[in-house]
Amino acid sequence: MKKLFLFSFVFLLSAFQAMAVQKLQLKDITRGEFRGESMAAVQALADGESYSQISADGKQIVKYSFKTGKPIGVLFDANTVRGPRIDRVEGYVMSPDEKNILIQTQTKAIYRRSFTAVYYIFTVANNKMVPLSEGGPQQTPVWSPDGYQVAFVRDNNIFLVKLLYNNSESQVTKDGKRNEIINGIPDWVNEEEFSFNSSMVFTADSRQIVWVRYDESQVREYSMQQFKGLNPEKKEFAAYPGLYTYKYPKAGEDNAKLSVMSFDIKSHQTRKMDLPLDADGYIARIKATSDAANVLAFTLNRHQDCLRVFSMNPLSTVCQMVIEDKVDKYINEAVFANLVVSDRHLVLTSERSGYNTVYVYGLNGQLQRTVQQGGVVTSVYGYDEKTGDLFFAATPAVENPADKQIYVSHANGKINGLATNGGVNNAVFSRNYKYFINTWSNLQTPTKCTILTTGGNFCATLYDNAALAQKLSQYDLGTKELFSLTTSENVQLNGWMVKPRNFDPGKRYPVIMYQYGGPGSQQVLNQWNVGMNGQGAILEQYLAQQGYIVVCVDNRGTGGRGAEFEKCTYLRLGELEARDQVEAALWLGRQSYVDKNRIGIWGWSYGGWNTLMSMSEGRGVFAAGVAIAPPTSWRYYDTVYTERFMRTPKENAQGYDQVNPIARASKLQGALLLCHGLCDDNVHYQNTAEYVEALVQADKDFRQLVYTNRNHSIFGGNTRNHLFRQCFNFFDEHLK
Repeated sequence: MKKLFLFSFVFLLSAFQAMAVQKLQLKDITRGEFRGESMAAVQALADGESYSQISADGKQIVKYSFKTGKPIGVLFDANTVRGPRIDRVEGYVMSPDEKNILIQTQTKAIYRRSFTAVYYIFTVANNKMVPLSEGGPQQTPVWSPDGYQVAFVRDNNIFLVKLLYNNSESQVTKDGKRNEIINGIPDWVNEEEFSFNSSMVFTADSRQIVWVRYDESQVREYSMQQFKGLNPEKKEFAAYPGLYTYKYPKAGEDNAKLSVMSFDIKSHQTRKMDLPLDADGYIARIKATSDAANVLAFTLNRHQDCLRVFSMNPLSTVCQMVIEDKVDKYINEAVFANLVVSDRHLVLTSERSGYNTVYVYGLNGQLQRTVQQGGVVTSVYGYDEKTGDLFFAATPAVENPADKQIYVSHANGKINGLATNGGVNNAVFSRNYKYFINTWSNLQTPTKCTILTTGGNFCATLYDNAALAQKLSQYDLGTKELFSLTTSENVQLNGWMVKPRNFDPGKRYPVIMYQYGGPGSQQVLNQWNVGMNGQGAILEQYLAQQGYIVVCVDNRGTGGRGAEFEKCTYLRLGELEARDQVEAALWLGRQSYVDKNRIGIWGWSYGGWNTLMSMSEGRGVFAAGVAIAPPTSWRYYDTVYTERFMRTPKENAQGYDQVNPIARASKLQGALLLCHGLCDDNVHYQNTAEYVEALVQADKDFRQLVYTNRNHSIFGGNTRNHLFRQCFNFFDEHLK
């Protein structure tokens, strides 16, 4: 009997151990099997006590209590709504009084942030839904402050729907034309590089529409060849390929000409604002204020080192500059994502002190307060007019850029921490700033989401990803750790490392370095979703399972450490970044557990550029590299991004022509795999095509993968799984 028991115990133990060390499968990773719980489309509601969210099945918009985290009502239900039937809610826009909701369906992506969709007006009180417009899909609908009108864009023109007049529709602009004139939505380069998809507002009295008009008629075109392909299949190109042609201003070329217009809804009069914008300047945002005679325009010069804020009167067209911020080298684009316009205040961030800091102004431009907490401000969440409290996120210290914590700055200058546990915290605040939803994770812990009060009390746990943690515990996962190194130039660099399970310090492992390295970016964070594919560095764990150590190092030029560290790459993008990646590889090669002859490097987009630059830096430390969708010359990239860091080719010819992978093609060392999508609207395939030619003429061997009809993200169907498998097979071939 004892023998039988012992045999059963050993059998069960062996079975448990076998179950506890399951192997990760690449296909499971790429289809999101290890993606944790998250919250999407959360909107804080006007009562300050509740928020809304789309249900997991997409059928409902559910109302939740901030105090308990529990559902307290259903605002919309696709199964019971009176009117047209829809499959699912893909987004929604609440009217200011929350009596009506725009329901977004049939979404079709255009570029990174732009899309068309079919919207419906849903009236909460009678549970009835009607189409916003019968004239075709719409873009970026905007509610008037009184909740009785909706403006939207279709085919580059603005339309207006009036709810009080039986949803009557009228056309505000008529000059919109593809690849010529755009009204109310940004062109490609403004959308991509200033991170927004709408440039249209109502005035506070709901009587005027104000928008940015983009004249891109003189912008040069770029064409991408499209084939029939599969998933999705474009049958119209079955016999002959087609072309997708759009306006894309490359560095030094003409941008769209911008102006700000207003439309008087009652008189139907259109006016042009007398905005003193440089002929080649940018309008990164327009924002309405609580004053109908004041709409704010946020402008930049072409060098992007001077931000001006103008107060525009839509009736008189008079514009007055209220704020000017000049900084060394360039304005960080994040300032526009973090700006806050409240009833009486304007909140802006600036790096003019050397570290990103919050500045609180009156709407007249008078500086009232400066807020900084130890490190670098990363996010601004809001300003409470009643109390003067400012809510923001920052690194806890300049020396600790990997953590992000939530703070409140009171009117008396005192700062309190609201979420200060080690790791990365993010927040969504209630309208009255009484509560906030806190998402937190660190390198070892999947994201946890709780509701807290700004007074310091715990309300509820919304999810903790315990099931994901339990699932991952059954797999052959290695260890993750943060570390730092000092280069031969006495530069401290931060990194994270994934080591295989049962790591043996007496063994020499091959290493794959993953990096991005672009200006202001930050890959080395004390959070769960690090790595090429996020999900707890799951792709890096897969590689560790194959016997690799995977390392990520943030080079000079990356964010979180202040303006000097970030902007030292100015005018010569790629030079210091590559030097730092090589230095990191040399440091790794000196570690007893690393085989210095088997170090690889890879990256996507700027990370692809950095890969190529690092492999041709001259010291030959990389045995193999993979560059996915890489820029290869900044002459091929867009005006806004490139000139922010490089100025124009005419001003900085040496920076453009001496510091790029094409110029360094003859210095390439190590086996190279290039991957690119043929329909990459962001980093054009032209970059890889020209680099390949340079490699051929330099008599350098390489391999190349081209993905039919795929954009910068190279996904769709089995594409991502295929891409990563080729990359890892390539590393296995050259590093094992």
